[in-house]
Amino acid sequence: MTDTTATDAFDAIVLAGGSAQRLGGADKPGLSVGGRTLLDRVLSASRGARRTVVVGGRRGTERPVVWAREDPPGGGPVAALDAGLRQLAREWRRTADLPRRPAEADRATAMNGTEEIGRGGSGSGPSTTGSGSQEPIEPRNVLVLSADLPFLREPTVRGLVRALAADGAGREGVLLTDAAGREQPLVAVYRVEPLRREIALLATEYGRLPGLPLRLLTRELDLGRLPGGPSAAFDCDTWEDVSAARARIREHGHVLDEWIAAVKDELDIELDVDVSGLLDLARDAAHGVARPAAPLTTFLVGYAAGVAAHRGPEAVTEATRKAEALARRWAEEATTGAGSPSPGTGSISAADQPVPDESEGEGQDSSSSRDKGRDVPPAPEVGPGETDAR
Repeated sequence: MTDTTATDAFDAIVLAGGSAQRLGGADKPGLSVGGRTLLDRVLSASRGARRTVVVGGRRGTERPVVWAREDPPGGGPVAALDAGLRQLAREWRRTADLPRRPAEADRATAMNGTEEIGRGGSGSGPSTTGSGSQEPIEPRNVLVLSADLPFLREPTVRGLVRALAADGAGREGVLLTDAAGREQPLVAVYRVEPLRREIALLATEYGRLPGLPLRLLTRELDLGRLPGGPSAAFDCDTWEDVSAARARIREHGHVLDEWIAAVKDELDIELDVDVSGLLDLARDAAHGVARPAAPLTTFLVGYAAGVAAHRGPEAVTEATRKAEALARRWAEEATTGAGSPSPGTGSISAADQPVPDESEGEGQDSSSSRDKGRDVPPAPEVGPGETDAR
């Protein structure tokens, strides 16, 4: 979980309890795109949140989360958002009741949490911001996301959070707009208090929250807009949408970026990857050494960078440079031949080899050629009746 300052700290609510009628009632958050569920892809984009509440049926997730359920289940986005806000308030009160402690002790205690489950059932527990001795901060800003956004990325989330923080106390939220200019109220950051206020007013006015459309809530809020990328707000409402997402993720222009993002999320690492540098290294190792050397070399580079992790991304760059230079030297040695050294070696060159004496007659056998230039005693004569014992 990422430490943040008080001005841009946020919690997250992910709505994952819809009926998915246009998908025939399928478990939409559990559908896979690029080998990962839609819910896990959204949770990865919101990894900077202090606490994350998922409103919907419990399931295993890559990241630990807190679970909540709207009443009744499937009661719509306004009822689900109300349930998420109430659960966040309970989490804050629970955290506020804990004695203050150093951040490392907080994280150790959190690993034994019982209300949050993730892969393997482990939890991350309550979280605070900053470092050193911590004091719980009541949620002020909340990121609200639907659970069907396969191409939402963390930079988009950070952009929303920073846009609201930069506005000071003016706007009551910032929502994303898609490429066509359509507003996306389920890809947005809201201030908690105005959100609670308007939900309470809706409950009073209509006597209920289940079944109310989200626009009744957002039209009463003073919201800013942030243009999103071409696919940031793409959602999977139909099987055609799911098929399109699965196809796009494998397109030539996207597949490497998508794959690297997926692997980083799966391994829970944050690292800027020099794709072209690593591909050059793999090519040099495959062509100059042997094809299996490509994956083995890049693995060793990664391991070396991990050992030197205290140096940051520069460790990857340095390890890649060294391995690439070695692969080039290896290939050069193979192509120059035994008589011609690679640069910087002490081997004897062809120019330094002994030059044969061309004055020798043709037809000379190999033994005489080897004996040329030596003092070789004459062979003894063999007399009559003697055999050559040599």
